[in-house]
Amino acid sequence: MNVTVNSYFCGAGLMDSGLIDAGIQINQAFELDADACKTYRANHGDHIKQCDIANELVLEQDSCDGMVFTYPCTKYSTIGDIHGVRTGDELFLHALRHLAIARPEFYVVENVPGMRAFPIVVEAMTKMPDYYVTVFCPIKSEIWLPQRRDRLIIIGTRRGFTVRPPENSRRITLAEIIEGEPDVTLPSAIAARMNGAYRDLPIISDPDKGDIAPTCVAHYAKDKSTRLVADRRFPMGVRPYSVREYARLQGLKDDFVFPVSQTSAYRQIGNGVSRHVGMWIGSEMSRYMNQRVAA
Repeated sequence: MNVTVNSYFCGAGLMDSGLIDAGIQINQAFELDADACKTYRANHGDHIKQCDIANELVLEQDSCDGMVFTYPCTKYSTIGDIHGVRTGDELFLHALRHLAIARPEFYVVENVPGMRAFPIVVEAMTKMPDYYVTVFCPIKSEIWLPQRRDRLIIIGTRRGFTVRPPENSRRITLAEIIEGEPDVTLPSAIAARMNGAYRDLPIISDPDKGDIAPTCVAHYAKDKSTRLVADRRFPMGVRPYSVREYARLQGLKDDFVFPVSQTSAYRQIGNGVSRHVGMWIGSEMSRYMNQRVAA
């Protein structure tokens, strides 16, 4: 059957790429950031609406089988402690409002593992009446990709269903994602960080040693010296990741385009969900819906 989803806080559409590859149809997508909407439209179409979910009425939206919520994680992340912003936020209440009114056949919530430190948020997302809920934490992108990225995934279904965890597969190697002629700049901060001018040395990943990259972060464009790849063709034997390599670390295919600045592209990639996570979720929800119809 044709399984439909509405996607909330969808960003540039990385998660939706995986859902689509798994055969899911995205009826509507909702995102606040204008640049992310521009990228989404360039890759997936015009079914995205730039808006603030807090102002959207549920009953004015298209009906769907499932709802997918990937609301921003900054205020749930442990890194937020450093900046004094780890306070949670109220976006989950609007996800809850949508669920309570629409009552879809299934729903999915994605966030950082740090969201578990907010019991009110977890209760709201896991104790919905009449839903069978499964929580996966951590779901590791490194099952599929050469990137360390742990996520919390909550899946709720109206009927009892055993959601299978991701299967181990051959991980794409870091060497496979490296470009022959990467389009990168070399900020002076790289040499400074390499020489100990900063508190922390850079995280250097070497494709020839089988390393994998650290988590792709949204603020990468602001300080490319923090995460480097070993490349003997460049001064000091290291360089930043290109936008295309960063996208590949998230599992995006090379035909996924970014009609925005490099700074915005890095931010969209770092804020996104690995495509393979979306493929896993999409495959399981398709299986659930097909079993439901058969029953």
